[in-house]
Amino acid sequence: MQRAGRHGRQPPEGGPMENGMGQEPGTSEPPGPAAPRAPRTRPRLVFHTQLAHGSPTGRIEGFTNVKELYAKIAEVFDISPTEILFCTLNTHKVDMQKLLGGQIGLEDFIFAHVRGETKEVEVTKTEDALGLTITDNGAGYAFIKRIKEGSIINRLQTVCVGDSIEAINDHTIVGCRHYEVARMLRELPRAQPFTLRLVQPKKAFDMISQRTRTGKSPGEGRVASGKETLRLRTQGPAVLEEGPSPSEEEAARQVDDLLESYMGIRDSELASTMVEAAKGSPSVAQLAQGLDSVLGEFAFPQEFVAEVWAAVCHPKGDKE
Repeated sequence: MQRAGRHGRQPPEGGPMENGMGQEPGTSEPPGPAAPRAPRTRPRLVFHTQLAHGSPTGRIEGFTNVKELYAKIAEVFDISPTEILFCTLNTHKVDMQKLLGGQIGLEDFIFAHVRGETKEVEVTKTEDALGLTITDNGAGYAFIKRIKEGSIINRLQTVCVGDSIEAINDHTIVGCRHYEVARMLRELPRAQPFTLRLVQPKKAFDMISQRTRTGKSPGEGRVASGKETLRLRTQGPAVLEEGPSPSEEEAARQVDDLLESYMGIRDSELASTMVEAAKGSPSVAQLAQGLDSVLGEFAFPQEFVAEVWAAVCHPKGDKE
């Protein structure tokens, strides 16, 4: 009795060998079903990061939302995630046009701006609008994205773009969304002073600009090219998807401007969500119903919804 070979099968005696398997002379073995292809391996998404005020370069991966992203950055630099106020992409500067929002390009370099000095400012509301545009980092901190020229806040030299609003009249707002903070500020009575407790980002060293142009870090002013991006979601896993088209980007910019004009907030991710909703709505009334079902806490005014629908569905001012 012969012992079976390594594959547990012996060729017939006298038969030729083909690919190591026995075959009868003069016959051809019919081809079997094609072997299934191995599943495509998902690429490792590794991003490079630095602290904006100066640090070695770290590498992060394996996050699915902004809070997890901050936790990964904090782990790399041995700090608390609550130290991170916000992040910018491809620049260490406090550049509100480069804020990290709901999407990260696969070649983007992430700079984390951390807590610096705390300051308190007394403000007297002499007009209904303070001249602030508020946004938030998606992880509990609301901060100032824009200050209108000639406004009440613009006349206070100690208040700067990038300052995080930690408290209003000693009432902490950490954990509030940007629209909640904007609503609180709008509802403050006129002619009555109030106090803002602000936290400014830690200042960068003058020499840091020489350290941002590394082989792994794209130069400042890099323009998004519509390539694949990692989209972070508040619920569910992050997904890899193609970047928005130029027309969608322009519509989102217009909606973001409308958000600032009507509500005093800016939120590029919210603007993109509203663009998607408007594209699938045949009328202003349908869009209003759709927004109310998913974003009812904003209580958008009807004229705002109409302008959003017009910006997305009639970008050149076409009439129905």
